[in-house]
Amino acid sequence: MDISFGNYIYLLLLLVLPVVGFLLVSFIRWRRTRKDIFAEHAFQKNLFSATGIFSYLVPYLYIVAFLFLIFSIIDLLAGREQVKTQQKMSNVIFLLDVSNSMNAEDIQPSRLDEAKNIMVNVLPKLANDRVGVVVFAGQASSIMPLTTDFTAAENYINGIETSVLQVQGTDFLKAMQAAVKKFKGIPKGARQVVLLSDGEDNEGNEKPAIRLAKDEGISMTTVGIGTEQGAPVPEYFYGQLMGYKMDINGETVSSKRETDALKDMAESTGGIYIDGNNMQQAIQHIAEAIRENKGSTSVTVDSQNAVHYYQYFLAVAVLLFFIIYLFNPKNDLNL
Repeated sequence: MDISFGNYIYLLLLLVLPVVGFLLVSFIRWRRTRKDIFAEHAFQKNLFSATGIFSYLVPYLYIVAFLFLIFSIIDLLAGREQVKTQQKMSNVIFLLDVSNSMNAEDIQPSRLDEAKNIMVNVLPKLANDRVGVVVFAGQASSIMPLTTDFTAAENYINGIETSVLQVQGTDFLKAMQAAVKKFKGIPKGARQVVLLSDGEDNEGNEKPAIRLAKDEGISMTTVGIGTEQGAPVPEYFYGQLMGYKMDINGETVSSKRETDALKDMAESTGGIYIDGNNMQQAIQHIAEAIRENKGSTSVTVDSQNAVHYYQYFLAVAVLLFFIIYLFNPKNDLNL
């Protein structure tokens, strides 16, 4: 916790305390001298009222009271006020398929580039929302935390290639498990996933992925990219085209878009399936789906106002002065 002083110039008032102490001691000695001049010590008990025990504490109480009064004037500060507000916003995680089949060029320039372009162009339509990115194939990895920095998000997205993951396949369950981890601390009503994939070569884990999404309160919008006619799958090595994927018989493999699993995941979690081959329509539909499923989420922000503690010091000072007034109405400073 950062401690600072609102009126640090008033620290000079601390120099007043020795002066106050000196004046009190001088006053007490003066009172005592006047008594000794008026009458001998043996007769003072009969001439003056008895000095209470509290009177001996009064000088110290005055000093402590003045000390707390000075602290209240200095205005001790600490940190920043935190304000917790409820906002209508979405927390969106893009699940991007980066399996090798996404290199197919039945959608120009490729399925993966189409998916990335859709994501980048959806971002400006998500005002005040937070987005994150998970890439998946046979495994899944988070490459960007939930953020409102869409410029950084665009840079992350543009740098994605199918080579970012070594294990191939299309495991929807692992993708959903990675999304769940990123949603930790987010209310279930404010969790959304946009999955972009050709739906092919999946591991048969769409049903477990659906169950996990429903348990975690996640709404899924799925975007299918690729044609039903399909296309060969290019194989690259360090960015160089080495040929096309072949089966065990040496025949060129044709990758086709498989939409059944994508539609099932969307419909089962309260989302919609979107054809990603028409980029402009896909962008519009994704933005609309996210807006319709906005949830209420708590956001804690630091305000520009520091936390003030002067009132506590002032309260102690007032209390001490009140005690002095209440128990020492004659302002006795006898010692």
